[in-house]
Amino acid sequence: MRKSVENLATSKITGGRRHPARIRRKYEIDRYPNESVTGAQVTITRRVRGNNTKTALKTIDFVNLSTGDSKVKKIKIIKVLENSTNNDYQRRGIITKGAILDTEAGKCRVVSKPGQIGIVNAVLIK
Repeated sequence: MRKSVENLATSKITGGRRHPARIRRKYEIDRYPNESVTGAQVTITRRVRGNNTKTALKTIDFVNLSTGDSKVKKIKIIKVLENSTNNDYQRRGIITKGAILDTEAGKCRVVSKPGQIGIVNAVLIK
């Protein structure tokens, strides 16, 4: 059985073993996070609760950049400048929602969730 967030069988204060009242549910199964980085585009699709699917990005090299005048362009990502989610993500260059990217058109902020939607949408920072 896979690892889970729930710890159903904790030990007693005396050191004895507790038997869980139920087994782990499918929705309690823990997964590795999808950490998108720059590179040639690679996506994975996984089944989630309710027979839905999530498309996750492993690597991406282009961003759908929205300029202020309601136009969207596909621009090459140079590198991740800042990621306020996690300092480790910033050091490793992981793209998440809210990350600041350096592109050929300038700095932009990511407004989509690449680990759950499978695309990187961003708005240009003035």
